[in-house]
Order: sequence, then C-alpha cells, then structure tokens
Amino acid sequence: MSAPRRALVLVDVQQEYFDGPLNIEYPPREESLARILQSLDVAERAQTPVVVVQHEYPAGAPAFVAGTPGYELQPDVKARTGNAAKHVTKSLASVFAGTDLTDWLRANEIDTVTLVGYMTNNCVLGSAADAERLGFAIEVLSDATGAIHMANEAGSVNARQVHETLMVLLHSNWAAVADTGAWAEAVSGGRELPKSDLVTTAAKGRADH
Repeated sequence: MSAPRRALVLVDVQQEYFDGPLNIEYPPREESLARILQSLDVAERAQTPVVVVQHEYPAGAPAFVAGTPGYELQPDVKARTGNAAKHVTKSLASVFAGTDLTDWLRANEIDTVTLVGYMTNNCVLGSAADAERLGFAIEVLSDATGAIHMANEAGSVNARQVHETLMVLLHSNWAAVADTGAWAEAVSGGRELPKSDLVTTAAKGRADH
C-alpha cells in the first residue's frame, strides 16, 4: 500500500477563538494551540503542504468579519503560515463547501486531509463529514482541535463532553482520530492512521455499557 499523500489543513485558527465570544474551552486553547504549532513543525519536516483556512462573514455579523481583530489568524500561526501552500476563505462549516479546496487537493494528488483547528463542534465536524462524499481520507488531531461550552433551548453541555463525544463519533465513521504525537509517527513512517468503523464502535459500546 502506498503512503498517504497528506495535506495539513488549519481550520479557522482565528482570534475569535482566543479573544472573542467563541473562546475555546477544551482542550484549553493554549494547549491546543501548542499542538497546532507542533503539527506545523511535523509538516515542515515531512514537506507536507499546509492549507490555511479562515472563516469570513459579512459586515454586521457578530464574528469573523474581515478587517476586525477577531478575523485575524492567531499571531503565532500567522507568523508561521505566510508561505503556506494555499490560503482559503470560507463562509460555511465545511472547508470544502463553496471553496476551490477540493480541486486544489485533487490537482496536487492529495488523498488524505489532516484537520487541526476550531471548532470541533462545527467546522471540524462539518469538514470531516463532508469529505465522505468527496473521497478524501480524513484525520483529526484530538489535541490540536477544541470545543466550546454550549447551551441553548435543547440543553446544556460542557466543552470537554462535547469534544470527547465528537472524537468518538468522528473515529467511528468519518475520520481517523489521534493525538499529534501519534500522527507525527505516522507521518514519519509514511503510514495511515488506524480508523474504527460504526459496527465495531457499536459492539464496543454495548460491551462497555
């Protein structure tokens, strides 16, 4: 089996998640940021192309408005990604929706997309699910992503529960989930990350409960 042809996709590592209304809570944002920067180190050593994605809403929106401080990339990430292979602006959850990323990945013969960034409960989830129809293998780095506390008319859930639940969900079908250290070893060895499936996950779930 040939080695995966990866691209590292940084999803919306913008100031809204550090200084805005969408502060990442779990894993703690400074910890997840450190792992994002580590993933950039791994990509650089392996000559893995890096894609930087920024979310943009029109003027008057409560967040992600171009020209506002919250729209900007986190400074450490901005300093490291000026020469990224590709920059993408999106307005929907999926990095593939309404962008030319799919065409770029195929033109560069990339078959595996590694997602880091924010949020687990929106754009990471939406991108991983959307990739199924496109035929890309998806990897999600559990310690280089993050979630927020959530509450609305349907209920309330803390960020740790959101994040950990979605990691299990993603690994059951849409993505291979691993921490940054395990991913670095897979990249170095030219290996795929192991991935579960829904039937195996269901069987283990019954056994555990």
